[in-house]
Amino acid sequence: MTQFAGQPTTHPRLCRPRVSYRGTVEELRIIHAGFGADGVEYHSAWTTQREIHAARVADEAPDTVILLEHNPEVFTAGRRTEPQDRPWDGSPVVEVDRGGKITWHGPGQLVGYPIVRLPEGVYVVDFVRRVEQMIIEVCAELGLETDRVKGRSGVWVLAAHEGEQDRKVAALGLRFAQNVTMHGFALNCENDLDWTSRIIPCGIPDADVTTLSRELGRRVTVEEVVPIVERHLHLLTEPKGAATDRVRNKVTA
Repeated sequence: MTQFAGQPTTHPRLCRPRVSYRGTVEELRIIHAGFGADGVEYHSAWTTQREIHAARVADEAPDTVILLEHNPEVFTAGRRTEPQDRPWDGSPVVEVDRGGKITWHGPGQLVGYPIVRLPEGVYVVDFVRRVEQMIIEVCAELGLETDRVKGRSGVWVLAAHEGEQDRKVAALGLRFAQNVTMHGFALNCENDLDWTSRIIPCGIPDADVTTLSRELGRRVTVEEVVPIVERHLHLLTEPKGAATDRVRNKVTA
C-alpha cells in the first residue's frame, strides 16, 4: 500500500464495483492521503502519483483516485503558463508536467488525482469532460448550479447579472501518458482566495475565482464534500457511450 512521505498510514477505500466494457467487474480504489493538519506536501503527492501511474500502466494496480488537501500551500505551473501569469511577489512555483496554466493548492481545497486507464473509445477531451461533469453533479447535489464555459476548462458559476464575471469553482489540469491519466482537479470548498491577487489564475484575466462556501452562503468543508465526490467518481471510468456521456455531448455540442 502506498504511503505518503511524512504522512500517517492511510487505508484505501474501494468504490462500488463497476462493469467494464468487457463485461468484467472491476473496482475503483480511493485513497484518502491526508486532510486538514495532515494535508500532503505537493512533491510527496506528485511522487506517489508517478509510482501509482507506473503500476497502473503495468497493470499492477487498479484504477485509483487520490483525494487530499495540500499543506503547505503551493503554486503549480502547467506547461502553458505564461510569464505574466506567475506570482508578482516572487512566491515559489512548482513546474509540473500537466496541461493547463498556473494554479494554487492549499488548505480548504479538495484535490483529486485520478490515475485511471482510459476506457476503450474514450479520448483525452472525453475524459476532461467526464471530470467536469462529475464536479458539476457534485455541485448540484450541494445545491449549486454550475456549468462549463466554452473554450475554458473547469467548472464555473455563470454570471447572472450585467457587469459580473463568470466564477471558477473548480480547476482542471491533467496529464495523459500511455493511456493512463495523472494529475486532476481542485475543488474550492472553503479556502482563502487571497492567493488570486498574486497570480492570474489559470491564465484567465477576465474571470473570477470562487468557493462553494462563498456561493452557498454557508461553510462547506472538505470533509463534507469528500463523500459526495466519492459517490460520483464512477463517472470517470464508465464504458464509452454511457448515459452520462450522452448528457455531456449534448451540453458541449
